[in-house]
Amino acid sequence: MIVITGASGQLGRLVIDALLQQLPAGEIVAAVRHPAKVADLAARGVQVRLADYDQPDTLAAAFAGADQLLLISGSEVGRRVPQHRAVIAAAKAAGVGLLAYTSLLHADTSPLPLAAEHRETEALIGAAGLPAVILRNGWYTENYLAGVPVALQHGALLGSAGDGRIASAARADYAAAAAAVLTRADQAGRIYELAGDEAYTLAELAAEITRQAGQTVAYQNLPASEFTAVLLAAGLPEGLATLLAESDVGASKGGLFDASRQLSQLIGRPTTPFAALLKSQLAAQAA
Repeated sequence: MIVITGASGQLGRLVIDALLQQLPAGEIVAAVRHPAKVADLAARGVQVRLADYDQPDTLAAAFAGADQLLLISGSEVGRRVPQHRAVIAAAKAAGVGLLAYTSLLHADTSPLPLAAEHRETEALIGAAGLPAVILRNGWYTENYLAGVPVALQHGALLGSAGDGRIASAARADYAAAAAAVLTRADQAGRIYELAGDEAYTLAELAAEITRQAGQTVAYQNLPASEFTAVLLAAGLPEGLATLLAESDVGASKGGLFDASRQLSQLIGRPTTPFAALLKSQLAAQAA
């Protein structure tokens, strides 16, 4: 039995989709805070169990009988460590055979402030003595594509990444990697540095938007404080605006680059090119 935490989120759902291509639905558990949100998965035969990171007493029942468990990192930056600690403790108590954790690319050396909670979580996993595999995910290409409509509206793509190269991949690529690890033997003790096969700067992303959309979009590099202010003015919550700006600065220092191609090796195919995802994004906008 494989338990997926955070299964109602975008990554969690894609992991379950990938697992359903290989396993009977009854062997998959969607552990979620709000079971009603995954009624569609229940209709497909997936087991649905209540699991709230902030309510540790819900986790024992959620993890009962689990052979493998995927801990998808919590979405509440600043609260992740206590939440993850509760999951790790419950997984150990349940006798989970393998804990997989979605960390951050090169979390041990990353210049991104976001890496701190991931480092702490990795340390907690090690201290617990659980058989574990660490999936250090790079950036989702979708993180940048979400800003394409605004870039087209203003003719400018804003950021603070400078000339930093970003080896992003599609969210579905990372989901496929998680599913591969959860269904293979001898994964305990491994650390995967997962990133896209190709890398690009934000200036190159802007050029590709220009090429595909037929409308000029130029990259404008800003100091982190100015980029944060722009994001706040656009209506983003302060925490998210700061996170995005700090992540761009980290990218300028090489924090989102990796050339090892471990992701494509793990999933047995090339990662999805950012140009292909951009094409789909623009087609969806035009529809």
